Amino acid sequence: MIKGMTWIRPVEAPAALEALTSFFSALGFEPGKGWDEPESGGRGRPFLAPLGNVEFVTGKLPALGSHLLIEVTELDAVHQIAQRWLKDHGGSGSVGPIEETHWRSRIFTAEPVTGFPVAFWAWNDPLRGRPAALEGDLSAEGMGFAIVVARWNAVITERLLQGAMDALLRSGAKRGEIEIARVPGSWEIPAAARQLAQTGRFDAVIALGCLLRGETAHYEAIYNEVARGIGQSQQETGVPHSFGVLTCETLEQALDRAGLKGGNKGFEAAAAAIEMVSLSRKIAAGTRA
Repeated sequence: MIKGMTWIRPVEAPAALEALTSFFSALGFEPGKGWDEPESGGRGRPFLAPLGNVEFVTGKLPALGSHLLIEVTELDAVHQIAQRWLKDHGGSGSVGPIEETHWRSRIFTAEPVTGFPVAFWAWNDPLRGRPAALEGDLSAEGMGFAIVVARWNAVITERLLQGAMDALLRSGAKRGEIEIARVPGSWEIPAAARQLAQTGRFDAVIALGCLLRGETAHYEAIYNEVARGIGQSQQETGVPHSFGVLTCETLEQALDRAGLKGGNKGFEAAAAAIEMVSLSRKIAAGTRA
């Protein structure tokens, strides 16, 4: 019967809503489906987490600066992102120091907007509560990306491009570290992706296109070769490629996947590219997540 759990906080000023949205985006939270109510002027900007809990405890609690606790795997990295965000945006917010707790964990409280404190914490034991596995992070700082986008079905691919740019910039990538290459259609994506990967100037390549099924077998022939070409380029160059080529039955389906209803697959492709670059670097360095 229970479907999900939502923690709601009312925000009075639009500027505060924008600041909170920017803060949680910078930390790599997955954006949920937002909403706007023109008549009342209400707006909602949800963010999704992989896991949610309601926890009841007895005994002495740590010094908590907030009732909202977010468990993370890289507390020091999150602390640095929060400090950098506060420095870039100014305002009246604050980021407290990381402190040890008697729960064998570490914690700090950030207040990006006055009156909206959030506590971030992590276990001292890096393997507690998580698999002993390498994982990529969603911080794009210091990474270079190439985006190959098809002009065919531009009403869709331009929306995918906007989503990809949004994900990269929100995650810390610099505009000067992103190069966009436009090709006539999806068929030409693999060749351009391979050339860009072979330059050695990019940490990942993001492929964006849109194929709509017609009345002939042309759709299947193009899709199979595009998928094969992108995969082969990734394997042979060693540069991560993310697949943001839509294969839809109708234009309506494509619009839904380009930000109308089903999220933006360009955003998702860019997020996957960021994570794969981070994972690749960890594997090369021989470090654990």
